[in-house]
Amino acid sequence: GKPKQGKRGDRRRRPRDARVCPRAEGRVAMSKLNQEIISSAVDKLLAFSNGEEVTHEGKPKQGKKRKFAESIDLQIALKNYDPQRDKRFSGTFKLPVVPRPNLKVCVIGNAVHCEEAERIGVDKMSVDDLKKFNKNKKIIKKFAKKYDAFLSSDNLIKQIPRLLGPGLTKAGKFPTLVESGADLTEKIEGVKATIKFQMKKVMCLNVAVANVSMPKDEIMTNITLSANFLASLLKKNWQNIKVLYIKSTMGPPTQIFF
Repeated sequence: GKPKQGKRGDRRRRPRDARVCPRAEGRVAMSKLNQEIISSAVDKLLAFSNGEEVTHEGKPKQGKKRKFAESIDLQIALKNYDPQRDKRFSGTFKLPVVPRPNLKVCVIGNAVHCEEAERIGVDKMSVDDLKKFNKNKKIIKKFAKKYDAFLSSDNLIKQIPRLLGPGLTKAGKFPTLVESGADLTEKIEGVKATIKFQMKKVMCLNVAVANVSMPKDEIMTNITLSANFLASLLKKNWQNIKVLYIKSTMGPPTQIFF
């Protein structure tokens, strides 16, 4: 009977370790980004998007002010990670400030939610509208591409795979649930503030975490929280991150983690 007892003991010990580790690693994760480096990188990025000249890789580079608020992307290269063998990770995180206020959203709603969507000026689709797609894969793919995110009434969400097949799931845009009685505007703001890290077959990731119209301190907070959250998803935390860059839509990339 002794070996068995040992196994049970192991099993009992393991969860205790698991409970302690994330907290400890969280502390490590927090200390890996240098705020001074981020600060000067954000200054450079904002200067460039404001039309000022900056120095990039030792050479002067003339910025240009665009007619739209450029997104600020966090670009990540991973290391010690095998997308074929290692478990692919996926995680969502709600940022304190909406990184992309102009995110295109569509509500797949019941009568109440469709009415509310119309009132607040958000695109909507009813079940009857979805039935008109007739399960045509091309039309569904086009529909998924048209929007950045979807929301769905709680009493309809189970019907979506039947009406649309795996189209929205494949596009990584399966709708966010809207409970009856929930404030639709609040839900949409929540969706706009949420970023998603999803590991595909490549070792690089690119996620919009802010935009150039935000104040500098909010940009820095969003960048830091996003990077720390990504590190928490990885098996070896920061040891799986090779480099991090930030980049505005039209600007050059600037390294913030080496």
